[in-house]
Amino acid sequence: MPFASPWFRTPAALLCALSVPSLAQGAAQDGELAERLYRSGERAYAAKSYKEALDTWGQLLQATPKSGFAPQALLRLARHQVEVERKPETALPYLDRLKAEYIKSPEAAEGLLLRGVLLARQARRPADLKDAMAEFNRVLDLFPDAPAVPEARFQLGRAWRDQGQWGRALQQFVEAFRIRPDAAVAPRAMLQAAEVLDLMGDLPGCLRMLQRLRIQAPQSPEAREAGWRIAVRVKHRLQKPPLRNGGPWPGGRAKWLKTPTLLALAPDGDLLLYQNDLDHAFRLHEGELVAAGPAATGVRALLASSTGALWLLSKTGLVREDAPTPLPLGTLGTITGAAQDRWGTLWVADAKTPALTLFGLDGTSRTVASPTANALAALPSGGVVIAADADRKLLFLDADGQPRTVVPYGRDLPAPFRYVVALASDGAGQVAALVDGGDFGEGVVILGPDGAVLRQATFKALGISGRITSLVLDREGGLILCDRRNDLLIRVD
Repeated sequence: MPFASPWFRTPAALLCALSVPSLAQGAAQDGELAERLYRSGERAYAAKSYKEALDTWGQLLQATPKSGFAPQALLRLARHQVEVERKPETALPYLDRLKAEYIKSPEAAEGLLLRGVLLARQARRPADLKDAMAEFNRVLDLFPDAPAVPEARFQLGRAWRDQGQWGRALQQFVEAFRIRPDAAVAPRAMLQAAEVLDLMGDLPGCLRMLQRLRIQAPQSPEAREAGWRIAVRVKHRLQKPPLRNGGPWPGGRAKWLKTPTLLALAPDGDLLLYQNDLDHAFRLHEGELVAAGPAATGVRALLASSTGALWLLSKTGLVREDAPTPLPLGTLGTITGAAQDRWGTLWVADAKTPALTLFGLDGTSRTVASPTANALAALPSGGVVIAADADRKLLFLDADGQPRTVVPYGRDLPAPFRYVVALASDGAGQVAALVDGGDFGEGVVILGPDGAVLRQATFKALGISGRITSLVLDREGGLILCDRRNDLLIRVD
């Protein structure tokens, strides 16, 4: 064997030492490249050159997947799909990768939160919230000091609320604003905490929380919401003044409509009404009546969707202001009412169907066992209230269609009524019923979230003579009545 000179033998330790600078240099170069790519994408995105920005961040992920900028790029790509493209389903692959490959990164907290929010939006019933709740809990468990924690607690509280777990929901809402009173989510959490306290039967606690919200965040939209919610609760549940006839509304207008038959209130407070002689719906905004949505004949139900769009239902189908084509309603031909719940599901009652038919946003439908309903309205707790004339009962249903409260017709009234012509509700939990028949006769009844009668009056006592076919509860605690015979609206306060 030839002799090997020691001058030509390099120790292994020296080889390792020589390789360290080259590896460090390569990592530094990757880090510099990743930062340059990320900043370049930021510049393009700020200029709204979205394609350039997305391509640049995609190149970053391909060239330097182990850099600290990779999880930031994934989060930006996911947010773009949600906020700009409005395609949340295409955001999930980015968030899945962020969760799988970069769970130790600071961006993982926001990624898990966003993933949970998107999964919650896909839910169509309370049982579908489990995966979303798991993501919110991961934020709390893995990143207890992250800025995303208050929002995660808020979202977890909403999930518990939607499942009827009021105590657990309240705990999360309170923690959301307690740990970070200055967080952007704090006013929303306080508003929801107040609503849950009301659902738990703690009206004083609800009112105190709403007032606290107004003091701590006076310029927030939630503070304005709190203002009218306090006012209607105090009026209906504490003061309970006798109902009085305010006369034709608005501004004393008389004989100004063409056979109004249906009313609804939009989320922004605008009144929606359908005029039978014109085969058209209208929006009353700041005193001006403007045609809304397409023309439709034989309309039996009118409602405002959660986005504020006007929806009309007849035996020919669902006509939507925000959709180009009507949605067929199958065999439902004698519709008596409709409501959209907080999940986006459309509940439809039919006079000849001893069940409620539920239509999802994806076009699917299912039925929920129920007595034949002749009127219904959405509830802020997530379900609906229905009137079943055959059984002489009002049923407050949860989001799964199970009775939460059953109120026999005439309970807490001086005399019973026989029929419910229409139902309406407000965001603070009150329900108004337009009733007729029996010893009570024709009139209105306002009930609380527990079904207790708060205020009531007959039309005879109010001096109202007409054919009242529909009603809404406004944000001032008044009732707007639709008088088909006299072609006008009447306000009762």
